[in-house]
Amino acid sequence: MSEADGATVADNDLGVDEPRAEPAAATATLQERLAEVQSVRWTNQWAELKAEVIDTDLCTGCAGCVISCPHDVIGYDHSSGGYRPFHLEDELGPDDCVHGQKGCTTCTRACPRFRLWVAQADEHLFGTLRQPDEVAGQFQDILLTRASDEHVNQTGQDGGLVSAILLWAMEHDYIDAALVSYLEGGQTGTWKAVPGVAATPDEILAAAGSRYTYSANTLALDEAIEAGHSRLALVGMSCQSSVPPVMWSRKVGKISKPIVFNLGLLCSKTFDDAIFEELFWAKYGLAREHMVKMNIKGVFQIWMDDGAYHEINLKECHAWTREGCNHCPDFAAEHADISCGGIGENANWTLTIVRTDLGREIITRMIDQGVIEARPGDSDPGAIALMRKLAEKSRARWPTTAEPAVRVGLPEPRMGARS
Repeated sequence: MSEADGATVADNDLGVDEPRAEPAAATATLQERLAEVQSVRWTNQWAELKAEVIDTDLCTGCAGCVISCPHDVIGYDHSSGGYRPFHLEDELGPDDCVHGQKGCTTCTRACPRFRLWVAQADEHLFGTLRQPDEVAGQFQDILLTRASDEHVNQTGQDGGLVSAILLWAMEHDYIDAALVSYLEGGQTGTWKAVPGVAATPDEILAAAGSRYTYSANTLALDEAIEAGHSRLALVGMSCQSSVPPVMWSRKVGKISKPIVFNLGLLCSKTFDDAIFEELFWAKYGLAREHMVKMNIKGVFQIWMDDGAYHEINLKECHAWTREGCNHCPDFAAEHADISCGGIGENANWTLTIVRTDLGREIITRMIDQGVIEARPGDSDPGAIALMRKLAEKSRARWPTTAEPAVRVGLPEPRMGARS
């Protein structure tokens, strides 16, 4: 998903075992490893990133490495089937970097899938490591919320919370712009999601709604900086919302400083852009240029400009799952200030996970001012249960051969099980 409201949730993609707590020694060992990493000079560069993240299919396409590169030698493949970074210089080939050989390490510092990324982001944001029972990440509160303004509510997805937050944060001088996604060509265009900058209320509302294909919204950072914006909100899927805290923890430098507020979107997967032509059009005759809205509520829902409504079984869509999602362990955007998603029985409410002090400050002020309506999260226990199940399911996708701390809280894999 690449949007300003909503969540990519395959509601029927469940079936995980109850988690079993890891032994206390495992946490202590992680703390020791983290302390060791922080005590030595960081020397990892593109060669390690390519070998350990990209070539092993852990890369989600978040573009953290692209925006952080001070030498502009990392490109990004936006094409269908791509969504991956690649090295631009020919001197050492695609697997190594001249600047890395000379000591540049920014790409690995910015990668939210490189080595101890979860522990580093957790410690920076929360001052503590995630515990086994926190499979959906650390948080302060869970609410159900929606925009009070009818226009914002109806324009956005699942009650328009994300749009309401951005509008309020801009009005109250928390941010001066947001990194979001738009539809290429507008609402009458191709339904291809593209990164962009929203710096006015009209632009924020133009970015509202769900896409369910991928947009690396971080790539709009250069555009925002060139326009003179210095206090940015990042609206992105879970993989993207881990980029800023990983950058801050690893001290990547000034490129991370403009991002001051982080809105994460609950996301179990996104789909390759080819799904429009190869499934929606080829099988159902649904032309992308005539689609006006889409959502996922157990089925893929599509509304057309002639008023027609269609439902497509999610099982038919799985073949178009984007490769970068296959090993992503983070459903709940665990490193955002606020994580948001439209799951549960209430179609016009957003499940809102308040994680940081900044997130709590903003949500509390918005509630007090009547900008959003709020209910306790446990008023819809099914939504919280579904969030946990989907978080477990996503975390179980992380390979057992990769960094083990990511899987804390999951049962030990059975002998002979494949990851």
